[in-house]
Amino acid sequence: MNPRSLVATLHDLFAAAIAWLLAYWFRFNLDAPYQYAQMMWSYLVWVVPVQGVAFYGFGLYRGIWRFASIPDLRRIVLAVGVSALAVPMVLFMVNRLVDVPRSVLVLDPILLVLIMGGSRFFYRAWKDGALVSPGQLNAAPVIIMGAGTAAAALLRDLVRNPNWRAVALLDDDPRKLGSNILNVPIVGGFADIAAQAKRFGTEHAIVAMSSVSAGVRRRATEMAVDAGLKVMILPPPSDLLDGKVSVSQMRRVELEDLLGRDPVQLDDAGLSSLFVGQVVLVSGAGGSIGSELCRQIGRYAPSRVVFLELSEFALYRIEQEFSTIFPKIAGAYIVSDVKDAALLESVFAEYKPAIVFHAAAYKHVPLMENFNAWQAVRNNVQGTLCLARAAVRHGVREFVLISTDKAVNPTNVMGATKRLAERVCQVIQSISPSTRFVMVRFGNVLGSSGSVIPKFREQIAAGGPVTVTHREITRYFMLIPEACQLVLQAALQASQGEEGGRIVVLDMGEPVRIYDLARDMIRLSGYTESEIRIEVTGLRPGEKLYEELLADSEHTLATPHPKLRVAKPDHSANESWLQEIDAWLAMPFYGEAETKQRLKHYVPEYSPAV
Repeated sequence: MNPRSLVATLHDLFAAAIAWLLAYWFRFNLDAPYQYAQMMWSYLVWVVPVQGVAFYGFGLYRGIWRFASIPDLRRIVLAVGVSALAVPMVLFMVNRLVDVPRSVLVLDPILLVLIMGGSRFFYRAWKDGALVSPGQLNAAPVIIMGAGTAAAALLRDLVRNPNWRAVALLDDDPRKLGSNILNVPIVGGFADIAAQAKRFGTEHAIVAMSSVSAGVRRRATEMAVDAGLKVMILPPPSDLLDGKVSVSQMRRVELEDLLGRDPVQLDDAGLSSLFVGQVVLVSGAGGSIGSELCRQIGRYAPSRVVFLELSEFALYRIEQEFSTIFPKIAGAYIVSDVKDAALLESVFAEYKPAIVFHAAAYKHVPLMENFNAWQAVRNNVQGTLCLARAAVRHGVREFVLISTDKAVNPTNVMGATKRLAERVCQVIQSISPSTRFVMVRFGNVLGSSGSVIPKFREQIAAGGPVTVTHREITRYFMLIPEACQLVLQAALQASQGEEGGRIVVLDMGEPVRIYDLARDMIRLSGYTESEIRIEVTGLRPGEKLYEELLADSEHTLATPHPKLRVAKPDHSANESWLQEIDAWLAMPFYGEAETKQRLKHYVPEYSPAV
């Protein structure tokens, strides 16, 4: 027996003796007659060993007092209950229960449970700092936003933390107002955050809500940020590996938290049947969308993932990451230009992919607008054409093109080339029905390479100004994992549909004003707009004030998934149209004006911005 268990055993034996003596004294109002007092002491030599055997038999010394809980109390009750039956039997055999009042036999187990259970929970409360915690006196006061299970779990953890002291809880449920959790009062709703922060003299707030929608969490976060507080947030339980809440998992509020997107509900069984044991090819596999697609696909146990990527460094990074996360999945890492038809032919012949995700593209709008216009056409259109034809020739089952909302009524070269890539896939679908094509169209993703978010971060770190092209410009935004999950779900629904060549439109939520985005990032970085100003620079070439997800002539149909809608295929182009595209792409170079003129011919809705 280790020293800790020995101390616990001696404590319980001493508690057994005290409970027996107290039972007699309470029976006789603290003045036991001499005769009963003598028998009280003489019976101790029988009572304590019998109870000690019961304690040991029920494993009371396998637990640690520091973590005493309800299961420990249950074992104590069972052990004392058994000993309460055994003690009278033993005393009857010893002396026929002479001078043992029946009330003593009832009081003794009650007192014993109170002493043994109370001492354990008192010890835990003391160690947790729930009784006296001098370190908490110097801890920073903090308001918890939320009064549910996540907040309760956080409060229990904060008790042991010397850096934070919870002073109040806020919750919009009026039934909770005036109550308290672990002695921390619920003093109001989220709208009261500014007044309550001033009342309690705190500069910090923690958003701790697990069972609410992303919109509620976002609203609470925005109120705390607007109140000028330094806000931290607990990730939702789905983001936590063990599902438990602790102070160590708190982090500063990021822009993604203010976006407030609800989690995507995936058909895991369907996706498993789509990917398990299959060879999957991803072009642009080192980019922000392509690499996340590879991570998501890896969860569904494909036999192999073929990574096509032009950038050697990006390919190296995803190779190092993927081989570490999914060591049992074979990987083929190929430096490849999607315009290289001969190389694609070799790759498809070697690895025989069943599913292709085409994410490789030039996507930077201003950069592709002028001298680089022809390069955008070759990469985004010819690259798609080469990859799609290789897929058809080698019997690929599913081909998924990653498109963009900028392909809708495009005003820039990048958007027009992506719309043309969509039409190319639709024509190939009509010619080769054995391969099912689907185009997935969505808006901006937060944090992707070349997006506005990293640029704003750099400008804030440099002290400003933060540049916005127009005060009213808006964009659709979603998170990279969310976009890729919906792409996989779209691929699954396309595989189950009757007709290929459809455009799937993702639910992007409400558009976000870029000026508001810049302001939020400045505040989240701990600055005010007077410290880091926002400068409006004017619209760039090819840029429009707002994006659309559907062209004027397109109509969508609902799908089984609430965040996906499907547009009917466009059958206006045919094989002769595709031959004309081939002849155009065979030219070595076109200038900006000629390129835009030809794009306008092939994409009638293209209207170059002036």
